[in-house]
Amino acid sequence: MDNVQIFLHNNDWLSKIMYSCIVIMLAIIIYKLVIRITEKTIESSKAFNNKKIKTYIKLVKSINRYILIIVVLIIILKIYGIDVSSLLAGIGIISVIIGLAIQDYLKDVIRGTSIITDDYFSVGDVIKYKDIEGKVLAVGLKTTKIQELKTSNIYSIANRNIEEVSVISNVIYVSVPLPYELKLKEQHKVIDDIVKIVNKDSLVEDCKNVGLTELADSKIEYLLKVKLDPVNKLQVRRNVLEHIIEGLELNNISVPYNQIDIHQK
Repeated sequence: MDNVQIFLHNNDWLSKIMYSCIVIMLAIIIYKLVIRITEKTIESSKAFNNKKIKTYIKLVKSINRYILIIVVLIIILKIYGIDVSSLLAGIGIISVIIGLAIQDYLKDVIRGTSIITDDYFSVGDVIKYKDIEGKVLAVGLKTTKIQELKTSNIYSIANRNIEEVSVISNVIYVSVPLPYELKLKEQHKVIDDIVKIVNKDSLVEDCKNVGLTELADSKIEYLLKVKLDPVNKLQVRRNVLEHIIEGLELNNISVPYNQIDIHQK
């Protein structure tokens, strides 16, 4: 043991590297312990649903990572004999200049915190940003990552753009066209048949007939309210349209279309 101490004393640079490695390893261990404790605490709490659990865990990971990086840097600087107090004082002098340069970053952090605390959206929700509809994969302090439903591409959205984000509902409305030739009772029977068929779809949580919504030029329109997981929105809409055709065919009804009557004298 004495020989090791003598060796490290005579090789100051090597001892500094060794102590720096120890600090980094301890930081990693602390990081993992904090995350594990946080996960167990949040998961055991009844105040959070599954989506909130994932969101808060990812946020804690992000915050913990930043804090540990700063602490580790300060300790390593001390190990190498750098005066941290004077360095911090110097940083304070130029903080105004840096603040102006990182305004957008600070906006992202503030908005990211608001997203979490106000429960604007959570991991697993489906949101729309400009022309992109996607599932939220992660909510961080700076950005929100989503996976587009159409292409599965992954996008990062700066949290400062939250005003441009809307949360997609878990309900869609689909119109059912019927011909004027059908009696009212027949219309109700056809709609009931279609609702039963749609409710058998494994991706549909619930389907209800909202009622008659329009008397168009060549058709009568009923409206279906379909409850679903927003992630399956596109596929469910396609399925429902097929089920509507299936229901019409079951009752020997063709889809109404615009017709032109020509009268000759």
